[in-house]
Amino acid sequence: MTEREAMTEPRRTGGPPQDGLVGSDPIETVTAESPTRSAEIRPDTADGRGVVGSALPQSMAGVDELPPVSGAGSPSLGTPSGRVRRGDRIFYLLATGAGVLTIALIALVAAFLVVKGFPAIRDDKQNFLFSRGWSVNGADLRFGVVDLLYTTVAISVLAMLLAVPVAIGIALFITHYAPARLARPVGYVIDLLAAIPSIIYGVWGIIVLAPVLEPVQRFFYVFDVIPLVADKGYARGTVFNGGIVLAIMILPIVTAVSRDVFERTPRANIEAAWALGSTRWEMIRLAVLPHGRPGVISGAMLGLGRALGETIAITLILSTVPAGKPFSWSIFNGGETFASKIANASAEFGDPRQTGAYIAAGLVLFVLTFAVNAAARIVVNRRKEFV
Repeated sequence: MTEREAMTEPRRTGGPPQDGLVGSDPIETVTAESPTRSAEIRPDTADGRGVVGSALPQSMAGVDELPPVSGAGSPSLGTPSGRVRRGDRIFYLLATGAGVLTIALIALVAAFLVVKGFPAIRDDKQNFLFSRGWSVNGADLRFGVVDLLYTTVAISVLAMLLAVPVAIGIALFITHYAPARLARPVGYVIDLLAAIPSIIYGVWGIIVLAPVLEPVQRFFYVFDVIPLVADKGYARGTVFNGGIVLAIMILPIVTAVSRDVFERTPRANIEAAWALGSTRWEMIRLAVLPHGRPGVISGAMLGLGRALGETIAITLILSTVPAGKPFSWSIFNGGETFASKIANASAEFGDPRQTGAYIAAGLVLFVLTFAVNAAARIVVNRRKEFV
């Protein structure tokens, strides 16, 4: 017997029987590579199938001789590696086509606005972006969009200032304060506000809401040193009236998005805040609001896009300012937005040159909406890094 065979020969050790080896002494195998015990087997098993606690590979323990499990590793089950199912391929093509179609439609709308509106901008005898006049009757075009731009932005910002805090409060109430039997009906009622047509909002705003808001408007007259509330020429049909109606119209959008993101706050974050002894408000401030901030911003930007492009309701509510009246910063003044200006003059689109002026105004609104959405996307993407 060589020296190596002597070192690897099993040698019986004394002592009591070990667990799992009833009625027999354990056998300790000592090798030159590993002087410790690597396996304990019954002395009457020569093929290694009685291995207990073995550190040997399964193929050395005889496991590879066992019958295979039905379906385990079978190439007939599932999708073979490197192949794509027909349903996955079809869905991929449909999803890609929908995305490409959306981008193509936006590009076509932008191209239409540029092609049809640029000739009118080129023939404009005034500064298109910074002049206030609007005279497009005849061959001499003199028009500018600064009044339309201010009224559109002012009424939309006012609506956002009123709607976003209320929407966040409603979403927090539904998700973290109200019991289930109350939260669900409140959510349904808020969602139903989005189903009301714009013309109904417009009629309600000018006939019902505007008279109710007159005392509120008169109260702010005492602060007439502030340019935003200085004008007293209009009791109804003001930017103030239109902003409140727009706030009600965009409230369901912001509330729905905020509610969804608040409900998806990780439970671990909430439980961690509770474990630190936080009150309910502290838990919301530390766990819910930081996680939902990108979603709230996205919902607010969706609402702002709706406010910028709203047409029928604002057309019915806003009072038209006579030509030549001095410019006013006041929200208690009348005016026209881009959308309401185009809607009011839609019956006069007979002359291509005259129509081109309104299309040019629509181009400015398109660029404004696109810029707002792009800025919101940048803000959301930056916020995600800190959530």
